[in-house]
Amino acid sequence: MNDAITGSEQVPIAPDLFTEGDEPQLVGSRCGACGVVAFPRQSGCARCGAADMRDEPLHRRGTLYTWTSQGFMPKEPYLVDPTDEPFTPYLLGYVELQEQVRVEGRLLNCDLESVHIGMEMELTLFPLRHDEAGREVMMYAFQPVADRGES
Repeated sequence: MNDAITGSEQVPIAPDLFTEGDEPQLVGSRCGACGVVAFPRQSGCARCGAADMRDEPLHRRGTLYTWTSQGFMPKEPYLVDPTDEPFTPYLLGYVELQEQVRVEGRLLNCDLESVHIGMEMELTLFPLRHDEAGREVMMYAFQPVADRGES
C-alpha cells in the first residue's frame, strides 16, 4: 500500500482481493469454460461448475446499479476502530462493472442527497481500521467519478 498517503503501514483486508498502487484494481476470476466473471475470486464456476477459473482484473469504473444505507455497526471482518462517537450510517451499493460483474461495496464521497442509480463510480481504497500491530487495514470502496473536464 502507499505509505505516503497516511504515514503508516497499510495492509489489505484480505490477500489478493485488490492490487496496490495509484490505480488499484479488484481481482476477480473468469471461467475458462463459460466466461462468467465472479468477485471475489472463485475456485469453481457458479454457473457451469467448471474448475477452469483464471484471475481477472476488474474494471476500475462502473455504474451504480442500486444502493442502500447501512444503519447499524457491521460485524467482522468489517468492524471499524472503537470510538466514543456514536455509529454513523454509511452508504452501500452494487456497482456494475461493464461486461464483467456487479460488485458490492461502500460508497464514499456521496450522501443521501447526491447518490442516484446510474451514477458513474470508480474504485478507491480507504483505511477501514487498525489491526493488532497498528497497521491500517485497507478496504475497497466506490466513489463518484471526479469531473476532470473530460469531454
